[in-house]
Amino acid sequence: MPPDSRSPPAAAAVSAQSRPSAAVRRLAPILGFLRPYRARVVLASIALVIAAGTVLTVGQGLRLLVDRGFAGGNPAMLDRMLVALLAVVVVMAIATGARFYLVSWIGERVSADIRQAVFSHVLDLSPGFFEVTRTGEILSRLTADTTLLETVVGSSASLALRNLLLFVGGMVMLAVTSPKLTALVMVGVPVVVVPILFFGRRVRRLSRASQDRIADVGAFGEETLHGIRTVQAFCHEDIDRSRFRERVEAAFATATRRIGQRALLTAFVILLVFTAVGVILWSGGEDVIAGRLSAGDLSAFVFYSVLVAGSVGAISEVVGDLQRAAGAAERLLELLATRSDIVAPVVPRALPHPPRGEIDFEQVMFHYPTRPEAAALDAFSLHVRPGERLALVGPSGAGKTTVFQLLLRFYDPQAGHVRLDGVDLREAQPAELRSRIGLVPQDPVIFAADAWENIRYGRPGASDEEVHLAADAAYATEFIDRLPRGFDSDLGERGVRLSGGQRQRIAIARAILRDPAVLLLDEATSALDAESERMVQQALERIMVGRTTIIIAHRLATVLKADRIAVMLEGRIVASGRHEHLIAQGGLYARLAALQFGNAVEPADGGEAIVQQE
Repeated sequence: MPPDSRSPPAAAAVSAQSRPSAAVRRLAPILGFLRPYRARVVLASIALVIAAGTVLTVGQGLRLLVDRGFAGGNPAMLDRMLVALLAVVVVMAIATGARFYLVSWIGERVSADIRQAVFSHVLDLSPGFFEVTRTGEILSRLTADTTLLETVVGSSASLALRNLLLFVGGMVMLAVTSPKLTALVMVGVPVVVVPILFFGRRVRRLSRASQDRIADVGAFGEETLHGIRTVQAFCHEDIDRSRFRERVEAAFATATRRIGQRALLTAFVILLVFTAVGVILWSGGEDVIAGRLSAGDLSAFVFYSVLVAGSVGAISEVVGDLQRAAGAAERLLELLATRSDIVAPVVPRALPHPPRGEIDFEQVMFHYPTRPEAAALDAFSLHVRPGERLALVGPSGAGKTTVFQLLLRFYDPQAGHVRLDGVDLREAQPAELRSRIGLVPQDPVIFAADAWENIRYGRPGASDEEVHLAADAAYATEFIDRLPRGFDSDLGERGVRLSGGQRQRIAIARAILRDPAVLLLDEATSALDAESERMVQQALERIMVGRTTIIIAHRLATVLKADRIAVMLEGRIVASGRHEHLIAQGGLYARLAALQFGNAVEPADGGEAIVQQE
């Protein structure tokens, strides 16, 4: 299902954003990642309370220092007050350092856990999800969004709690010191809070939009760099530079609007807070002159006023971070909430042992999620006997690859049944099902690792000797041994250091190592030259013995030895039989053969002459 279809309506989203506590509620599910580290959270909280408490204590020390040390003219008392103040500062420094280390550790750890959770979840999503979601978008959420959450958990949240404690404690100390001046402070608090709420809503909306624009930049860059050879071959550099610049400028424009809102917020808070401090100083000075307040009390009150003002200003800054993180959390949680279309049954049905490799498609109807109007398979039925070698042929778009997709249970049909060894695939554990199937795709995926790891991908627990034997069987050893470090050579990102035929042989070795009951070959020799094709065909001939094999081929010469050929057109099987039988029938297969073989023959249906190579 497309992400947009899972998102709430725009009006509801705006309404949620407009509520003051929306950011905190959006971040609340992230707190679940803190549970394994409760002990560290408790220690960090204790350190935070101690640090905030010592800061508040400094104000009282300042009051005593002024009233008893300076004003009282008592040098001994001055010395004691300074020593006590220094002791408080030492405790504050130790507690602050401990708080910083603990919350930073927690932030890094939680960020790492979220990345792992999101990546692990994405790996389980069905291919249908990736039809409607760009890879760059997912990578942006894994990197940029989790970094924002790391900042909040490992820094901003701690600062917010610290300043909240300082604000509450400072207000209490203000009330104890001078109720009259505290009343002035209370009058000014709403004046400061209102701009925070007003600008905070805008910051959050722009933060989500900013992250989306950054994701656009990453997605376009990833796609372009992946196809860099095509870009350069078609001289598309200037066009792609222009398109990339458009996306970067869009991200910059959104970020600029967000920064502008935060700048206005900060300016308003500073102006209002320090205006309030000035008023308090004026009123308090009048009280000191009139004898209603001591100089120490006024000093302490000014200290606590600055403390409260600073905490409000810091909280306003943190609110901006929280708003940005709320947007990031929303995107991550949206991804984590996505459910795969392919799920294992609660009580899976075990596939029989030993595997037979019997395949049944019964009246299957299937539409791809992105193309619901066109049936990829239409009332499709097919039975493949254990050990049979079946070839699927037909024009592009006939549904051949879709047969593989359903057999691997990358999708479920909208109607009908697909069975392996008598078990409906929807009743089986997907991992167990796929462990019995070996796939050699037309465009093999090679990972940025050495040859050992790439071949061992088919069976991670295989020994080096088994990997070597699989490479020998796929005729891959001859070119691997010529690499600078042999099997230890890195094959490059997406196998860039190999030719197309070499990548194909690595994929074949991977399938051989898997030793599957069912072998799926999707144009497995299409990228090979004549000599390589001959060698690989020999390897495939050996591994196809005793196992069910389905071959997709456009080059009919590769399927002449198949036990049976099924001809597909528009999601249906229109003919089935051996090569000679299908040629004699005429029809679609004979026409396809006419395009690839040489000498003319007369078709059995009396149609136009067909050419065939003897």
